[in-house]
Amino acid sequence: MKEPELIPLGPNDKFRFGCHQKVPCFNQCCRDLNQALTPYDVLRLKTRLNLTARAFLDRYAVVYFGPATGLPVVSLRFSADREKVCSFVTPQGCRVYDARPSSCRIYPLARALQRSRIDGRTTEHFALLQEPHCRGFEQADQQTVRQWVASQELEIYHRMNDALMEIIALKNQRRPGALSAEHRRMTQMSFYDLDTLKQKALAGGLPGMDHDHLVPMPAADDDTEWLMWALAWIGQVLFAIRLGSLHKD
Repeated sequence: MKEPELIPLGPNDKFRFGCHQKVPCFNQCCRDLNQALTPYDVLRLKTRLNLTARAFLDRYAVVYFGPATGLPVVSLRFSADREKVCSFVTPQGCRVYDARPSSCRIYPLARALQRSRIDGRTTEHFALLQEPHCRGFEQADQQTVRQWVASQELEIYHRMNDALMEIIALKNQRRPGALSAEHRRMTQMSFYDLDTLKQKALAGGLPGMDHDHLVPMPAADDDTEWLMWALAWIGQVLFAIRLGSLHKD
């Protein structure tokens, strides 16, 4: 089998790709995957399905702690039969398309961040993941990387996911190995259980809430703002620093 080709692209470089019901391989990519869900993915999906975080995880996901990072990881649960189909796929396409995960949105692009060792600034890099089995590359649709990111509403996903990657990097650098049981519980709550976190925060029941560098709790009942706060809070608890990905100057 021919290997996928990874082609570096700049923000204004164009590529050809389209995905719709007339593409011969439509829906074929929605199966037999190891698909991790980020905290923002879970937030969008559970809101779209009108479920609590715990109900969503029980029904649609598998939760475990990464052996390398010691941090909680959520993977989307696929069907147990030979087809191993995504829980949300239908003959007409994705039934939660407006809340689909970031890994689905960004395809066929791949994105990476590179942090300078000199000034700590990050640069964004994109590449086209051109897989030989995907017939979407035969479509006439053309767009730049910048246009694709905008059309797929990826900006907020990137911001939230960059904060998660910052936590993972800090964990590997500063606290390798397993976390304590208490820190595991708090990390899982901040990543994937905003319902419980909000209750505890509003009651003043979370440690580290009085730290000078912790941003104020959101005034509005906006779960995106609460997730930003939760990631900032757990970064403060674990590493006693402000996350640069959430605090842009």
